[in-house]
Amino acid sequence: MDVVVLQHIACEPPGEYEAVLHERGVTLHRVELDEGEPLPALTGFDAIVAMGGPMSVNDDAELPWLTAEKAAIGEAVRAGVPYFGACLGVQLLAASLGASVYAGPEPEVGVLPVTLTPEGAADPLFAGLPASFPTLQWHGDTFDLPEGATLLASSPAFPNQAFRYGRAAYGIQFHMEVLPEMAREWALVPEYAGYADRVLGESGMSRLLADFDGAEAGMRATGRAMFERWAELAVPVAG
Repeated sequence: MDVVVLQHIACEPPGEYEAVLHERGVTLHRVELDEGEPLPALTGFDAIVAMGGPMSVNDDAELPWLTAEKAAIGEAVRAGVPYFGACLGVQLLAASLGASVYAGPEPEVGVLPVTLTPEGAADPLFAGLPASFPTLQWHGDTFDLPEGATLLASSPAFPNQAFRYGRAAYGIQFHMEVLPEMAREWALVPEYAGYADRVLGESGMSRLLADFDGAEAGMRATGRAMFERWAELAVPVAG
């Protein structure tokens, strides 16, 4: 099985999700679009994984590759290619299906809970997981649900946290894939550290790392269980 990973900054790889895919014998094709790597035809892959990044999906004027990426995602998802998007990846999915993406009332940053909707609690990805669970949030934008999509999770500040479109196209606004070394790398990116301090106050990044360390094992276990279920839908193991 061939899976394409759409990356938008080097420090936001698939993390725990990548480990799940390797365990299933998947061949990963990583494309870092912010570095100018060419976008392949997404309909030629068995599944798509789209990760986060510091840009907005509406930054087409400054980053014209976003226009092509959104068009390619929409074409592939409508053709039935399984898709999993996290943070920027869910916003790309929403935009590619014709929904609006825009700034939320205030940034949502920190280790914060999301709650499953009744549809989410019954969905193959989340069934049997806690009704509410901690997540790592790091975003200012939000999105409208695309027509025909099913809302799966919400938070008090941002009602649209996860949705499904079709059988196997999913997007989640939050991070569940982050490994400890990834979190430390984020803290070393000046733009990320500065953003955390602006949103959370003085020493915001340090406090966020402490909260992350306390919740990381549980978040990663929940994220792995969720992503394994998507992988079962998207990239079944032969036999």
